[in-house]
Amino acid sequence: MKLPLGYRFAATYAGLRKVNTEDLGLIISDTPASAAAVTTKNLVQAAPVKIARQHLRASRGRVSAVLVNAGNANCATRTGDQVALACCKAVANKLKVPVAQVIPASTGVIGVEMDEKLVVEAIPRLFEDLLDSRFPDVVHAMMTTDTVPKMAFAEVPLKGGEVQIAGMTKGSGMIHPNMATTLGFVMTDAAISPIHLREMLVRAVNRSYNRLSVDGDTSTNDIVLLLANGASEIKPSERERRTFEESLSLVMEDLAEQIARDGEGANKLITIRVVGAQDEESAVRIARSIANSPLVKTAIAGSDPNWGRILSAAGNSGVDFDLNKVDISLQGVPVCIGGFAADFSEMELKTKLDDKECLIRFELRGDGKGETRFWTCDFTEGYIKINASYRT
Repeated sequence: MKLPLGYRFAATYAGLRKVNTEDLGLIISDTPASAAAVTTKNLVQAAPVKIARQHLRASRGRVSAVLVNAGNANCATRTGDQVALACCKAVANKLKVPVAQVIPASTGVIGVEMDEKLVVEAIPRLFEDLLDSRFPDVVHAMMTTDTVPKMAFAEVPLKGGEVQIAGMTKGSGMIHPNMATTLGFVMTDAAISPIHLREMLVRAVNRSYNRLSVDGDTSTNDIVLLLANGASEIKPSERERRTFEESLSLVMEDLAEQIARDGEGANKLITIRVVGAQDEESAVRIARSIANSPLVKTAIAGSDPNWGRILSAAGNSGVDFDLNKVDISLQGVPVCIGGFAADFSEMELKTKLDDKECLIRFELRGDGKGETRFWTCDFTEGYIKINASYRT
């Protein structure tokens, strides 16, 4: 784990969770970083999401700190904006920076008033413990039903030297791609302008977070934030920015895959490959429809090679395609050729589907160039048990 220069991290227990474990995290850039973000398209949006967008506009894409909490979404509450702003002001006062350079983010239960005093009184403790090595502590502080922390890293060699990328994310349920999903914070020590960061982030999100679904529910609190503080003193050229963006995309794809693998109650990671569609958008629509099908997800959970469910889900995508040109394979085994059943051993394939990873390939024969890769997970009784008692 090699971290980008110029960032420090801290986490503490503020009392937002019911159990005594870290629930408040702080990310500090020693110099204001260029920043770009994508946020949820859910009509219902948490106060931190709205404040974050306002702050990025007011600061013209400059960020000095990110304050993230778990245990309370600060959404659909009477005091949401007030609480988010008070927390940002407390951090800004300690750093002596404009409040607009502080980005808030929250995750947890919706509709429960958040006690700002718990957070404000905990902030001095965060500043006492700031260290560049406490990156994983922030990851733990924003976990909810996650069973494992989710991090990814990359080293990018450029002409002027090597720059670092480090990403952290959380998410296990209420996961569905719609501009962004979950909370995600990605940092680099490269020197890149907010405009170029925004362009890179949108493309990288479309390759990663927007190719991910656990349960088809888009959260009210989704934000993915990209920071570049220039601490390496290396400014990529136009050509090098493409190299950097490729590494950024791979880091974010890694994070998205980790979320799918850790889906609530999930036993299996499902990767869906769609090829031969008319265009990329059509491929994504087909893949998303397959990924969100409870019938497909439960079939995979039971290691049932029921390819008819995959075909049906694709047909519900709204994409027009020729059934007689559809080929489907599971774990590399052809199960459907030209829209009809292929000759395969159900028992042998069922054994292959017992693996922890499942590959679904949906191919449209012809000259279509649209293709995509999409991540989801199986659907088990565990998901129901987790979400049936989330508040209690």
